Amino acid sequence: MNAHGSHGIPGSRAAAHEKDGSSGWLLSRGADWSRENSLWPATFGLACCAIEMMATAAGRFDLARFGSELFRASPRQADLMIVSGRVALKMAPVLREIYDQMPEPKWVIAMGDCASCGGIFNNYAIVQGVDRLVPVDVYIPGCPPRPEALIDAVLKLKDRIAKRSKA
Repeated sequence: MNAHGSHGIPGSRAAAHEKDGSSGWLLSRGADWSRENSLWPATFGLACCAIEMMATAAGRFDLARFGSELFRASPRQADLMIVSGRVALKMAPVLREIYDQMPEPKWVIAMGDCASCGGIFNNYAIVQGVDRLVPVDVYIPGCPPRPEALIDAVLKLKDRIAKRSKA
């Protein structure tokens, strides 16, 4: 008798179910669908880009239509970190700690020039790109980028998640 309780008899119903894995595939596809259609961001707004990020969730741009309206204050309830603005070296351990507290799978968007590469602040106090602290999935250029750019980044990330889950 194998681990699933069948004797492995060819043609038996249990043996056929083991081969196709349909219930497991359906459950995993359902979980992937919910991941790609309801990203919950943990906001990490540090400067002027944060104002544009907040505008994205407002009525004019309505990020809610893409399933990402729930900006979470707790990293344990978020799967997307949007780093918007310049990251000071003092803030770097906090950003890393919040990232580490997020459950897997998790994604990061670097919003604006300061988060992407340090922007115009080329000095000892500013991290020259948040990718030195956490892995970044999507970069948004601009100083500050418009809310439409953040919506575009969220849609690109959703497409990337969908492709990864289908593969």
